[in-house]
Amino acid sequence: MAQEYRSEILERTLKTLHIAVDGVKASVIVNIDGLLVAAYPPGDEENPHENPTSSPQVAAMSATLIGLAERTLGRLAQGELERLLMEGEEGVMVVYPAGRASVAVLVEKNARLSHVLFATKKAASEIAQILGY
Repeated sequence: MAQEYRSEILERTLKTLHIAVDGVKASVIVNIDGLLVAAYPPGDEENPHENPTSSPQVAAMSATLIGLAERTLGRLAQGELERLLMEGEEGVMVVYPAGRASVAVLVEKNARLSHVLFATKKAASEIAQILGY
């Protein structure tokens, strides 16, 4: 049996999230420094709109948003960050901490948000374990 690389396991975890929840358009795992760890669907340099979240800029912005949210909650004495949720006219982005990384999911506006939140929280926990955090 061939050994599976950690990156393949992470990508499979993201793929499972997409299969389990209707309306998930794209997802990424970024580390605390804002570097892309994994993406699903995988990025395509020929067609960057296929998974817009897989760009290095989005990874860096996600890490910045998590850092700002954590500092803000700390300043307001509201405890640890559980999730970051941003709603736009065309969709929703939810970001969950996953140890020293985070998982960001881009979701269609009409998706059942309760299912997305439950599945993403579960995926974030799995990702933290895979990464050893």
